[in-house]
Amino acid sequence: MIQVCSQCGTRWNVRDRRRVWCPRCNGSLLPPSAPAPDAQWGARPSVPAMPGAAPRPPAGLPPGYRWVAVRPGAAPTLRRTRRPLGPTPRYTTIPRWGLVDHVGPVDAQQQDAVRSGPSVAMVRTVLLLTMIALGSAALIHLVRYALLIVNRSVLLHPWIAAGATWLGVALSVLAVFMVLASLVVLANWLVARRAAAYAHRGTTDPRPAWLLQAGCLVPFVNLLWAPVFAIELAGIEERLSWLRRPIVAWWVVWLASYALSIWSIATSFTTDAQGIADNTVTTTVAYLAALAALLLAAKVVEGFERQPVDRPSKRWVMVPDEAPAPEDRPAEPESEAPVESEGQNPAA
Repeated sequence: MIQVCSQCGTRWNVRDRRRVWCPRCNGSLLPPSAPAPDAQWGARPSVPAMPGAAPRPPAGLPPGYRWVAVRPGAAPTLRRTRRPLGPTPRYTTIPRWGLVDHVGPVDAQQQDAVRSGPSVAMVRTVLLLTMIALGSAALIHLVRYALLIVNRSVLLHPWIAAGATWLGVALSVLAVFMVLASLVVLANWLVARRAAAYAHRGTTDPRPAWLLQAGCLVPFVNLLWAPVFAIELAGIEERLSWLRRPIVAWWVVWLASYALSIWSIATSFTTDAQGIADNTVTTTVAYLAALAALLLAAKVVEGFERQPVDRPSKRWVMVPDEAPAPEDRPAEPESEAPVESEGQNPAA
């Protein structure tokens, strides 16, 4: 029994049962037809064709059939051409089908909380001036240590020795005052930022302002509570995964800076030459550690200020529902005996 594909024209020997789909191109097969036993499909016409006349089909072929030359083996893969994308869409007005951030009215309590704290420009300016003061103090102590080495073999001029000594004292006093100013500004910024973060979520800060100020300004107490307050702020703003590492790095360097500063003050009462030189080196390293801690604190502040309080990290986005799976073509009932051999297409 022979069936012809309506798409590619291949004739298939379906043997004992009727087929529906073409194994080569998945086209529909025409109804089977059995030719007469005495039909000679391969016979050529005995009369030669006239020049200029249209070729006639071989004798014996039923109407609607033709010979098709196919190569043996599996069918070649079909090349899928990409459809043209078409012109670029243009809009005369702004499309309104995108995501829209609903901005509600700002609460008066939130406005007061934001306005009560220092501005970002003020925080950056104070931190920058403190860094300059700490760097200058470290530099003058380094110069003083170099003068101490020179003074071992050469007698220094009194004005040079007095200038290095008193300039170091002045820069040290200036650095201490600038560090205190930075602590006050950072504490006020932390209180205002926490108040604004809690007010944005419709609640109030569970910790009072005086407790936050004391936890950030009291010596040795701020070593524990100031980083805890910063971690709580990152948690309420849902940014703890991004700011945990900068906060921990600042905390560790701040502890080291505290230890170096205490050791520098404890060894500053020595009177021998070697003790004074050792204390000068310790003081220089303490100023550099304080500068590093202040740099990391500024990095933490910038991490918070990079994103406003009223714009949380998490946003709700519209996701389409899962598309239903396409309906599969109904499977044909297979006979017990295989129609085609495994891995081959028996084209007629």
